[in-house]
Parts: sequence; structure tokens; C-alpha cells
Amino acid sequence: MLFGSGVVLTSCAGIQITPTEANFEEPGIRLESFEVQRFDGYWYFSKEVQPSKGSPGDRGAPLLMSFLFTIENPNSYPIQLEGMNFTVAFDREFDIATVSSQDAFWIPAGKTNEVRATTMTTASSALLGLQVAGGPSLESRGWSPWQAVERWWNGVPDYAVPVSVRKGAFTFRADGVVKVVTFETTVE
Repeated sequence: MLFGSGVVLTSCAGIQITPTEANFEEPGIRLESFEVQRFDGYWYFSKEVQPSKGSPGDRGAPLLMSFLFTIENPNSYPIQLEGMNFTVAFDREFDIATVSSQDAFWIPAGKTNEVRATTMTTASSALLGLQVAGGPSLESRGWSPWQAVERWWNGVPDYAVPVSVRKGAFTFRADGVVKVVTFETTVE
């Protein structure tokens, strides 16, 4: 009888659960950390300024940002993160950059994995975006596009400006079943 119980328990432990729409639990997503990986100060040079080296152009300081996400797989089978997309916003409402990654990562059953996404934007691209789409929101705050960009380039590296992950879409797959999980958060 003891032998029979051992065989039954051993065979149950080896049963593979097939992923289905009904049993695919939504993975947990958490922003573990945000950091500015590189910052060379706030500056902008218009195309009218002759540089010491190189050619003139409308150029602004780069801001390299890194986001570390923890993905928790609550399922009893492995899942694959097939890709993620999200928008980086400053002061909760001003979209500055879109991040898209199609790198695939496996997350074992019942485990977690970390995924890093890095993006760079420049003061000149942020200024252009504000001039195109940021008008009403800037006016309601009493800011010009120049004031907003200077505020962000001086405040984001010191964590003095809220940085948001918005419109996040993380795509997961398990044996043909696909689930898109949305995600948003703000670092204050």
C-alpha cells in the first residue's frame, strides 16, 4: 500500500498543466526601480550657434533613463514575456518618450524575473513634443515649453519631478495563449 501511494503521488507531481484562457492568471508587474543613468546637465544650442567642433543644429542635453520591472508568474506553468511598450511622462501628464522592447524573457512557473528597459530622450525632442501637443496643459500650469524642459532636466535626475510609466502594455504567451497586461505607475 505504501508503494502504491508513492507511485500515485509521484505521478501526480509530474502532471503538466496545459495553459488555457481559463487558467492563465494575469502576471504581476511592479516597477522595482527608476534611475537616471546618465545626465550631462541642462543645455540647448540652436542652429544659429556655431559649435567649437561639428556642425550647428538644434540640439539639447540627453537624459538616459532606466526602468527595472519585476514580473511575477502566478501560473503553474512557465510564461514568456514577448514584449512591452510604455510611455514615459513627466509631471504625470507630459509624454516625453515611448519605450518599446520585443526582447523575449521566460518566467518559470510560480517565480519572478526582472526586466530592464532603458530609453534616452533629449531636451530638443522634449521641446519639440511640447510645442506640438503640450500647449493647453502647459498654459494651465503657467509654463512655457522652455520652462517645462528646464524644470524636468534639472528635476528628474534629483527625483524632484514625478516620472510616470503610462499606457503600459506587456504581452505574455504560454503555449499559444496570449494575454496583454496593462500597467501604469508614478515615481514620486
